[in-house]
Order: sequence, then structure tokens, then C-alpha cells
Amino acid sequence: MNNSAALSRLLQLASPTLPIGAYSYSQGLEWAIESNDVKDVDTAKAWMSEVMHLYLGQFDLPVIKRLFNAWEILDEKAIFFWDARYTAGRDSAETLLESRQMGYSLLSLQRDLDSFSEARLALAESLHEPAFPTIYSVSAVSWEIGLEETLHAYLWSWLENQVSAAMKTVPLGQVAGQRILTQVSESIPAVVKAAMTLPDDEINNFCPALTIASCQHETQYTRLFRS
Repeated sequence: MNNSAALSRLLQLASPTLPIGAYSYSQGLEWAIESNDVKDVDTAKAWMSEVMHLYLGQFDLPVIKRLFNAWEILDEKAIFFWDARYTAGRDSAETLLESRQMGYSLLSLQRDLDSFSEARLALAESLHEPAFPTIYSVSAVSWEIGLEETLHAYLWSWLENQVSAAMKTVPLGQVAGQRILTQVSESIPAVVKAAMTLPDDEINNFCPALTIASCQHETQYTRLFRS
């Protein structure tokens, strides 16, 4: 695939129109808003920045890197290990269901688009309820997107969804949402760079405030989002 085609696929993978249901999840942000921890531009920006650095940068991205490398060489043992590792790290019922639903939806989409080789498709389908990062990484490999670009796109998509959720529920105006996107996204390259060098034994999902927010959201009286 030439560079222009790879760029198009990168934009497609990061697009909010990708039909995987990402827009329906707030990942605990809705509870943070309900509890008044997030109430304006500054607190929304602080919440998203900390989650990106402390959680995604130290857990999601390092795992995706390992899955990406494993899919490149069809290392079945590594794929199963890191898929299980990520799934075990889902620290609430909602985040577990979110990962499985989005993984299922992306795999179904890629099957319809005939994006995977026969070997990659067979291996992906052999996984029991694969995690979203597992299917995200094989999608990037199959579309010949570079690793660094894949991690950048993953963070951008997450951040865009978080900003959209904040705009609907704080609520924030469109300019405020764009301000958050602009300022928080400036840290994406540094987070990606750090994640790419993180050793196996330093990968962790320790982010108590996010875990508590997700658990509280499970029983929140009124809500717009599924998690």
C-alpha cells in the first residue's frame, strides 16, 4: 500500500464515523461530571489529560504496541497473551463490556470490508470475545499503518470522544471543546513516545479515580452513555 493510501486508512481508523459505537461511551467521565469533579473547561481538560497520561499511556498504548508487533509476524502465543492481559485489566463491568462490544463491531466491519488476510482473520476469529485493542492493532497492521501513527490515532479517537461527551453533559460549547482538543492533544506525541519504550513490568492500569468513576457510573440514576 502506498503512503497516500495508508494515510487514508489512518484517517478512517481514527474517524468518529467508524461504526464501532465509540460515541456511546464516556468511560467514567459522565460520573465525574455528575459528581462535579468535571464542571468546566479547565476541569475537563485536567481529567482528560490525566487519564491519557496515567491510564492510556501506561496501559492501552504499551499493550497495543505488543499486539501490533505480534500481528505483524502472526505470533499466536503473544496475541493470545496480550489480549488476555488487556481483558484482565478491565477494572469494571462496563469497561469490560465496552472493550468486547467495540472489538466485536470492528472485527465484523473488517470482515465485511475484507481487510484481513485469511491467516489474520482466522486467528482473530479464534479469540474468545477479543478486546478492542486486539482488533484495532490487527486493523492497523492490515492497513499498513505505522506503529507510532497507530498509537497516535488511538489517543486522538479517545480524546475526540471524551470531548464530545463533555460537550453534551457538562455542557460545553463547540469552541470550548475545540480548545480542549487543541491543548490536550499537544501531549499526544510525548505520551506515544513514552509508551513505546515502557518495559513489560511497568505496564499498569492503576488510576483509582477513573476506576471509581466507572464503577459509580454502573448505578448512576440518569445517564446518556453506556459507560
